[in-house]
Amino acid sequence: MKTPLVMLLAVLCGWAGTAAAAPASVRVSGCWIRLLPGNLPSGAYFNVVNMGAQPVDLTGVRTDAYGTAMLHQTRRSGSTSSMVMVDKVTVPAHGTLAFTPGGYHVMLEKPKTPLKVGVSIPFTFVFSDGEQVNAECETKSATAMGH
Repeated sequence: MKTPLVMLLAVLCGWAGTAAAAPASVRVSGCWIRLLPGNLPSGAYFNVVNMGAQPVDLTGVRTDAYGTAMLHQTRRSGSTSSMVMVDKVTVPAHGTLAFTPGGYHVMLEKPKTPLKVGVSIPFTFVFSDGEQVNAECETKSATAMGH
């Protein structure tokens, strides 16, 4: 009776190892931060590529450099624009979604230490399928508009 249990554990352990080795279906690239002076909120911008056959939602972003990192979208109505927090952003299957000034971005508030232009900050991007992607985000000046 012990043999079937041992075999089941071996199969499950083998399956778990295979699942962990699966290639990433999402990639984050070109990450940068428009660094504003003092304690003013900054914005992070990047591209998310979904290589999978199903849409996936970006549900959160984490970094130890800031007290708060929130998904935001700039919305325009006539000549007025506003920023609104969003719970998720859908990246289409086999598609790319750009987080750019004037569109989707990550609002960064409460820097934990003074940051300087030219340094890279580690970020973790969290997706609805459980995948987490790490990327380095380069700090740029307040006048930067992209790469």
